[in-house]
Amino acid sequence: MKTFWQFVRYATIGVLSNALLYGGYLLLTMRGIGHKTAMSLVYLGGILITFSFNRHWTFSYEGRTDGALFRYFSTYVTGYVFNFSALWVLTDFGGFPHQAVQAVLILLTAALIFLLQKVWVFPAPAASSSE
Repeated sequence: MKTFWQFVRYATIGVLSNALLYGGYLLLTMRGIGHKTAMSLVYLGGILITFSFNRHWTFSYEGRTDGALFRYFSTYVTGYVFNFSALWVLTDFGGFPHQAVQAVLILLTAALIFLLQKVWVFPAPAASSSE
């Protein structure tokens, strides 16, 4: 049940931040910025916006901030590579519209990052040790 509520909180933060960031993505691409550059810019913004919310509200993590921030950033690098690669392949080679592809990739990347945050970035403390 704990994982369910963590996911609900993560999804709430994700929906709100990604709605804002997707709007930024569309605005940037409408202003002539390339879709891969726009995705890169809003992605970085998303990392900075969501760390504190996920650390405190989603996972109630009380471990060291520096280690968690490094792991958090690493998960987003992984998500970025996944998102960028899929966007590139599906739009530049597959011919799919970047707007629809990015909308789907937001969901897939979010699921990947949630799993990494749950098990690696903000792990539940072990019974006999702390970070």
